[in-house]
Amino acid sequence: MARSVLLQIARDSIEEVLQARRIIDAKMLRSEHPLLQEHFPLTCTLYLKNEVRGFYSCDASLSLIEALQVVPKRAAFESEGFAPLGALEYLHCEIELTVESAEGKISERDKALII
Repeated sequence: MARSVLLQIARDSIEEVLQARRIIDAKMLRSEHPLLQEHFPLTCTLYLKNEVRGFYSCDASLSLIEALQVVPKRAAFESEGFAPLGALEYLHCEIELTVESAEGKISERDKALII
C-alpha cells in the first residue's frame, strides 16, 4: 500500500535533518495538494517497538505544509524527555500523524521502514 502524502512529507521532514539536505518542495506540494495550504492542529507521535519515542503538537497557526515540515522534526529531535532520534532508530520507527479538522480527528500511522 502506498504511503499517504502527509506521511511522506513527515518522513521527508525527518530525513532532511538526517541527510542534511532539503528534500521537500513545498511550493510544488501546495500546487498539487491545495489542502496543504489550510490550517489544522497537527500532532506527530513516533513509536519504537510500540512505545512512544517522541511526540510534538502544534495549533492551527501554521498551514498544514508548514506544520508537516516542523512538527515531525521536533518530535524526532526536540521531544522533551527523549534524546534526538538516531538514523538507525528512524529506520525502525513508526510515525503517527493526527490532524484535527472540523469533522473530527483524522489519524494515520506509517509502518517502520525496516521491521
